[in-house]
Amino acid sequence: MSRSKSLLTEAKQIETAVTLIQLGARLQVLESETDLSYERLLRLYKEVAGKSPSKGQLPFSTDWFMTWQPNIHASLFLNIHEYLNKSAALDEIETIIKAYRLYLEQIQTQGLEPQLSITRAWRLVKFIDNGMLTMTPCSQCGGHFVTHPHEIAKHYVCGLCNPPARAGKGKASGALQLH
Repeated sequence: MSRSKSLLTEAKQIETAVTLIQLGARLQVLESETDLSYERLLRLYKEVAGKSPSKGQLPFSTDWFMTWQPNIHASLFLNIHEYLNKSAALDEIETIIKAYRLYLEQIQTQGLEPQLSITRAWRLVKFIDNGMLTMTPCSQCGGHFVTHPHEIAKHYVCGLCNPPARAGKGKASGALQLH
């Protein structure tokens, strides 16, 4: 690889890392998505975020995505991601970043707090890619929602069509409004 190409690649990776840091990504996401050294990423993180990165493991369970509000938010993000994946020629991480920004935009127009972090959005895409989660159409509204791969698709009803009894219905509760 020529020196100018490696610098361009490194500059692109730094740009990606900075964007992910600004969106709140954990250091493990940066390590996975760039070829930059841990020490370089740590310095970059401290410079961009003004603090040390969070410690600890990334969330690994698929269960979080199955609870009512997180499922709706994750499904919104994943539908945006899938659309971009089919219609735009982007690298996977660029698709995640663009989809996450569009997700945030949609949530903010509803006056809601995002339930999904960039790290969880990244992890969700990994779960989908590995077949640990899938998208299933709702038998009532036809929307596609994040489910376990063994969900009985024919009778699946989403959390918007059939919210749990304890679920608040107002904007303050974090529910997406359909109308």
